[in-house]
Amino acid sequence: MTPSDPSPVDPPAQRPRRRVESATGAGAGATPSVPAPRRPRAPRKSNSPAPVRDEPVDRGGAWCVVGAGPHGLSALKALLQHGVDVDGFERAADVGGNWNFGAPTSRVYESTHLISSKPFTQFPDFPMPDSFPDYPSHRQIKEYFGRYADHFGLRGHLHPGHEVVRAVPVEEGRAWDVTVRDVATSTETTYRYAGLVVANGHNWSPKQPTYPGLETFGGEVMHSADYKGADVLRGRRVLVVGAGNTGCDVAVESAQNAVHTWHSTRRGYHYNPKFALGRPGDQVADQLLALRLPLALRRALFTATLKVTVGDLAKFGLKRPDHKFFETHPIVNQQLVYYVGHGDITPVDDIERVEADAVVFTDGRRAEVELIIFCTGYLVQFPFLQTEWLNWQDDHPQLFLQMFTPSFDNLVVSGLIQPDSGQWTLAHWQGVLIARVAEALRDRPAVARGLLSRAPQEAGRRFTAGAHYKDSTRHYFEVAHQDYLRAVEQAIRELEDSA
Repeated sequence: MTPSDPSPVDPPAQRPRRRVESATGAGAGATPSVPAPRRPRAPRKSNSPAPVRDEPVDRGGAWCVVGAGPHGLSALKALLQHGVDVDGFERAADVGGNWNFGAPTSRVYESTHLISSKPFTQFPDFPMPDSFPDYPSHRQIKEYFGRYADHFGLRGHLHPGHEVVRAVPVEEGRAWDVTVRDVATSTETTYRYAGLVVANGHNWSPKQPTYPGLETFGGEVMHSADYKGADVLRGRRVLVVGAGNTGCDVAVESAQNAVHTWHSTRRGYHYNPKFALGRPGDQVADQLLALRLPLALRRALFTATLKVTVGDLAKFGLKRPDHKFFETHPIVNQQLVYYVGHGDITPVDDIERVEADAVVFTDGRRAEVELIIFCTGYLVQFPFLQTEWLNWQDDHPQLFLQMFTPSFDNLVVSGLIQPDSGQWTLAHWQGVLIARVAEALRDRPAVARGLLSRAPQEAGRRFTAGAHYKDSTRHYFEVAHQDYLRAVEQAIRELEDSA
């Protein structure tokens, strides 16, 4: 639905609340229903924008969800299941967020597949089809999100093609005025909500590095945010900068298409195989967790497995890791070492300087290149909010449970996590916790504030399961999934037990 009326949200008639309880164990629960969606207004016949309202449209006790990726969809669904009215806004024309390939909100590229396997990535109450492979493509994931929205009746509460441009607290923080722009007409309308869920993602604002001489380079420079496929690589000499999962994917794709590829990294990493012992690697890893093996033993087993299957990375010209397993976000790639071993990728150090037609590295080597692709990650941005409202310290927010700010009880962030396994189980339970908090703020405010009063003391608490993550922007939001899920479950139980 893409309504063109200047008031994109029709205040619905009062509906009876239908509440479905959610179990707090991952994977539990039957597929519940949600309140019937509202019927959208017919599109306006005139193409001219209507006047901007002077007063906000009061949505009463409804909440607003920003973003229709996996975290926005799961929050929307959970709020509806708990009897909380809600409107969702999405800048793109359809659901999917980062997985909506080709949309302005998407950073995936043509060859993108999941790096966590299907059962560890899917929503616990909505399995992926059996026909999907172990590691589905971005197109299959987009299809999956569309089915999810249809199955739970979310589209009647979603407003694609509408961008949230501003959100401000009003009524001494008891409500939020959210200004929404119709992408097609540029009409802006402000709505007043009882609460705000921010789920616009953190992998969309490119982190652009700077190097001496970069402005003099005569070739092409791009960030992986703008990389969509191999056409840009063919017949060229390419430098890929960055050793994350995207950097490794692009380096491999370049090896398959470019004249030659150089891969610049600052440190060595453990390159985890997508398959081990005949199964997806994360499923093998989770079996070790289920056996409750201590961290040191799991590290030893992973190290031994890689030594047997891959060998000493230094023999391929790659740097040895300067950290232990589980101290960085997992790099899942079986092909990088293959193409390094075949001479199609040359590993090089960090960039020292850039010349008109070449790049000089810190180890003294020089490469004449035509294209530089920076796969250097993203910076978290919430352009419609003031940073101090999210307890911003240094260059990122410090939140309780990676969700709740000490500043406002009714402002919640969903998706500001980077787990060491699949993410959407965590998205599901974040949504349940958001719904429980919204419900409690409405019906039992003292209970809600009993939980949220911990935010000032526990903001910034890390969920590492005993590991010590590397201090970098890439790891600000890293969580050990089992540790984090346990904390979210405890918070849900705390609210349920006080009911």
